[in-house]
Amino acid sequence: MKLNYLSQRMAALLLGGSLLAGTCAVVITVHAGDQVSKAKSIGLVVDNRPLTPEVKISTSFAPIVKKVVPSVVKVEVSIPGKETDLGLPDNPLLRQFFGNQLGGHQRMMSPPEHGVGSGVIVTKDGYILTNDHVVDGANEVKVTLNDGRILKAKVVGRDPKSDLAVIKIDANDQPAITFAESSQCEVGDVVLAVGNPFAMGQSVTMGIISATGRASMGLDYEDFIQTDAAINPGNSGGALVDAEGRLIGINTAIYSRSGGNQGVGFAIPTDLAKGVMVSLIEHGKVTRGYLGLRPQDVTPLLAKEFNLKNDRGALVAEVEPNSPAEKAGLKSGDVILDFNGHKVADARHLRLEVAEAPPGDRVPVEVLRDGVTKTLEVKVKELPGTEEVAGNSSSHSDSSDTLQGVGVEDIDAQGRQQLKIPDNVKGAVVTEVAPNSASAEAGLQPGDVITEINHHSVSSANDAVRLTEHAKEKTTLLHVWSKQGTHYMVVDESKAG
Repeated sequence: MKLNYLSQRMAALLLGGSLLAGTCAVVITVHAGDQVSKAKSIGLVVDNRPLTPEVKISTSFAPIVKKVVPSVVKVEVSIPGKETDLGLPDNPLLRQFFGNQLGGHQRMMSPPEHGVGSGVIVTKDGYILTNDHVVDGANEVKVTLNDGRILKAKVVGRDPKSDLAVIKIDANDQPAITFAESSQCEVGDVVLAVGNPFAMGQSVTMGIISATGRASMGLDYEDFIQTDAAINPGNSGGALVDAEGRLIGINTAIYSRSGGNQGVGFAIPTDLAKGVMVSLIEHGKVTRGYLGLRPQDVTPLLAKEFNLKNDRGALVAEVEPNSPAEKAGLKSGDVILDFNGHKVADARHLRLEVAEAPPGDRVPVEVLRDGVTKTLEVKVKELPGTEEVAGNSSSHSDSSDTLQGVGVEDIDAQGRQQLKIPDNVKGAVVTEVAPNSASAEAGLQPGDVITEINHHSVSSANDAVRLTEHAKEKTTLLHVWSKQGTHYMVVDESKAG
């Protein structure tokens, strides 16, 4: 299965979309007053009235299409060629055929690329919302308006973390699209997708909202609307509108085995896009909130180990030293249930909520710690840069020991340097994990560092062995440092293999 970006980058006449391998119907809670105020500050037209829930089968969407298509444009980009290393030896025989072009450098320029995507006019004075991957690397951007005019555009700002970008044309009295509140959309609502698939020219397709709250592209901030409206390469940055012609999303990607539409498309919801867009227009960058912790989802197994009633909330896997989270009193093992008055469903939802929080604000955070609920206050900062134990050395291991098939060692200076283990990480480094063991199934890998076992600190290999001997339970809760970050995992020995 492939996840295809919907822009086209063409060399000669080849048509192709970029590929990205894929990182709960939960929609980010929108701070409506702030969103509307920000929208008005740059001239957005917003209509947050909910759709009429009555089922109406229309014989034609032509009136809606006529209303929307003037706001959707074609975006063409030119990407300069790049110098690449041929990796060839400095061979006299090669110089005989190619002259001194290869002498010492062995480099060549790749041909320039051309890409085609879509965009949506969001203000009358020519601001256009599109995808970051449409304009990434471009040295020239041209916009074709619905009336046929071709205008040069400049890139105002890009945000790779959400795959959004804003470009600007020098034109006034543009047909700006009307925004709707995407959080009011429901599965089953009729939608229209407007864009420029395969560089053929503007096209409109119809479908419904298949799901909300999707996270499929591995972006830092994603909360996609899924739709079965036919969208294809070239639709990137185009509009997804509701039955009244109001913008609810920016078409971004598709799941496809063929490279074309197979009924699973994704759009960035306007509730997420508006805040990013306003920041890009007003500041040229996106300012996000920052707590300094690493959250993870609460799985059913983790919920059982932490004595939780359900698997809702975000489990704090790690708290960075001197971070806002540490200063507020948050600890590893806390489960965040509520952030700034909004219920937290999972780690992704928490990241979106924190990103929305203005730096400098003090916000309440409700956590569950050791079965007790407490509320802490955290001062949000700006996001920086704007992410065999049982058998080891033990002859007396038996079937009552846990983490069977896992080997550990103490962390020495050489191992710390080779594995790039931070100085503040203490524990036992994993040297071996049996392929069909329960630990392997849980995700434990050689090079990981076990820092806690069943809430008990681990400072050496002997600690790890001792804490897994003669265990009463077949499940073991591990706190693990890895190159991907610190996280919890549950190893269930009763289901090994």
